[in-house]
Parts: sequence; C-alpha cells; structure tokens
Amino acid sequence: MDIYEKRGYLNSEFRLFHLTDKESGEIKTHYHDFDKITIFLKGRVSYMIEGRTYELKPYDIVLVKHNDMHRLTVDNSKVYDRIIVYISPNFMNAYRTDTYDLNFCFQKAQAEHSNVLRIPSLEKSSLFGSIVRLEKSFSDKGYAAELYRQVLFLEFMIHLNRAALKNRLEFIDTEHISKVAGILQYINDNLTDDLNIDRISSTFFVSKYYMMRQFKQETGYTLGNYISRKRLLLAKELILSGVPGTQACFDCGYKDYSTFSRAYRRLFGESPRDTLSQISAGT
Repeated sequence: MDIYEKRGYLNSEFRLFHLTDKESGEIKTHYHDFDKITIFLKGRVSYMIEGRTYELKPYDIVLVKHNDMHRLTVDNSKVYDRIIVYISPNFMNAYRTDTYDLNFCFQKAQAEHSNVLRIPSLEKSSLFGSIVRLEKSFSDKGYAAELYRQVLFLEFMIHLNRAALKNRLEFIDTEHISKVAGILQYINDNLTDDLNIDRISSTFFVSKYYMMRQFKQETGYTLGNYISRKRLLLAKELILSGVPGTQACFDCGYKDYSTFSRAYRRLFGESPRDTLSQISAGT
C-alpha cells in the first residue's frame, strides 16, 4: 500500500510562518487536515495539487484545502521564500456572519478549478499592499507582535476575498493538467457512489489497465489507494463534526463497517469510536 503523510501538524487554530531556504528539493505527496495558504515570494517552484501542476510567480497565492493531495518540486539552486498559513476550519468559521465568509476565496477557487490566484497589477492592488505589510511584520519585535501579524493576516484575507468577489484576481490555468485530472475530479465528486475500476474506466472510455498504470505514473499512488484514502479522510471529517462512525462509514462510500473500521484504524491509528469519544470529551 502506498503511504502518504499527513504533514504540518496543527496544534492550534491558526499558525503563520515566513520561511526561506534553498534545500527543499522535491516534497513528496502529502495532505493536511487543515486549510493552507501559501503566499509565494521568490524562487522556482512547481506545485502539483490533485493532478494539476502550477509554475508559480512571485506573489501568487496558493490555496490548498484540507485533505487535498499535493506535492512540490523546488529548484534548490534558488532561494525559496514564502509565507505559509495553516488554518483550522474553526478559525475561519469564527469570523463568518450572514454578510461575509472569509472562506469565499476557497469556494470560488474550487468553482474555477484553480488552486492558484495571481494579482494582475501589483502596484495598483490593495491586496499586494496587505501582503507587503504582512511580510514586514515578521521583522517586528515590538509589543504583541504575534497578535499584530494575526491582525494583518485577517486584513489580507479581507482584501483577498474582496478581490475574488470583484474578479480582480486571475484564477490561473495550470501549466500542466495531468491526463488523469478528470479522473481525480470524478472520484472526488462521487466518493459516496460505487467507484469500482471497471465503472471508472468505462466512464472515461479507456482500458482499465492503461488507466491504472497512467494513474500510478502521474500521481504516484494507485487508484484503489487514492479512493480509499479520500473516503477515510471524508469519514474522519464527518465523525469530527459529530456523525456516528456507522453512519460515516456508509456516507463516505464504504459498504461494510468492519472493513471500514480496520482501514480507518490502519490510517489514523485509532478507531472511529475513539475519534468520536475525543469530540465528546472536548479534546
């Protein structure tokens, strides 16, 4: 079975980093159980998210939703400079009202089938100005510096969502769309349905053996493992929202609870009941 790491463990609802290095190389396929925003400042980076590859330009904004499989290839002869934000869904939900939702930018990016947003005209952009202020705040050692950065991040999110609402950002096309990108999208849109390999191959009019080989070659993981991982990640998300494990089993596309429970424990190191009991205990 292919193993794909959960990276960047988040122990709070919000974490903000400014990272600069020259030794990243290739970062293998992984996922997070939180949302991630990367503000790319400098370097040469290829970012692959769910079968779509983007060649980044300075001040591109990369939006990665929780459970999205992604990997990076970094030219380590160049300095890789970026601001990274890890965000718990609870953090953004705390700022949602009937009149605004800071998650709108993620929702629109999903609708546009693009994970990377580009500012067309930097010198005229209030969003660019908020990025510059956020970047400079990392050298601020004054009173409540960490809180100040959080305030500036919220300012950035407001400008980002305003720009998305008014179509002042480019949701850029990928430099390369994997031949299996359509299959990835189909799987994610139909996780709760019957996703046997014969059905998928007939839907896309390709030989199942060719499809399986191409999927492994272009994504780095097998078709069956990808489907199983995505279903289990969905199940955990449902359980964390309070859905009982038995219901989550069937809601995420599994047909047999014992099979589901074994796979769940193998991936997360705990049973569905253990996950639910943590919620009940308020941990």
